Amino acid sequence: MARKPARAKADPPATPAGTDRERIIAAFMALLAEKSFERIDLAEIAARADVKLGTLRGEFPSTLAILAAHMKAMDRAVLDGGDGDMSEEPPRERLFDVLMRRIEAMTPYKEALRSLMRSARRNPGLAFALNAMAVRSQQWMLAAADIHSSGPRGMLRAQGLALIFARVVRTFVHDDDEGHARTMAELDRALGRGARLMGMVDDLCRFVPGCRPRRRHRRDWDEEEGDDEATVAA
Repeated sequence: MARKPARAKADPPATPAGTDRERIIAAFMALLAEKSFERIDLAEIAARADVKLGTLRGEFPSTLAILAAHMKAMDRAVLDGGDGDMSEEPPRERLFDVLMRRIEAMTPYKEALRSLMRSARRNPGLAFALNAMAVRSQQWMLAAADIHSSGPRGMLRAQGLALIFARVVRTFVHDDDEGHARTMAELDRALGRGARLMGMVDDLCRFVPGCRPRRRHRRDWDEEEGDDEATVAA
């Protein structure tokens, strides 16, 4: 489980800064840390961001769209933030590094994440929407780790990885160690279960048009060629 020392923990900005869009997202995430998703009012977001309500409407149609924009910003932070060349590392190590970069990007928003998770447990519609966002994000995380993420098989992989990462996030939001020791251990264990999940994906592929399962033995998952073990999240 190779991992460089964690970067210093960042604090969320005390006041929104940047473009209107950036201020709106920052204001929304600050409010989410203070109250539940369903209690956040659009006018309240505009006031916190110091923008007119019409400006908010021009940028985003809903609070869910603001959350999606925040997740997209997290994707970009990970995709732009690689530390050196990981191309010679095994697939599992590449994916581990990518997902830990995502954890580090999420650290300033831990309280907001706790609030969002509580709301999702009460609201199946919100949970469904969050899963769709997570699957899109995990397709990009797979791509960042140089693991095939397109087509029906890639979608199944991304869904599997989204479920795995959701479990890791449940540990992360209660992990107060600056080095994320508990989170790293949980992620390592989760990726270690990837071979079993890959077998499930192969089974699912039989029912998805255009998704042809590749028959390999579990001992082969460590090889770079073909289906990498750490495709993990299948």
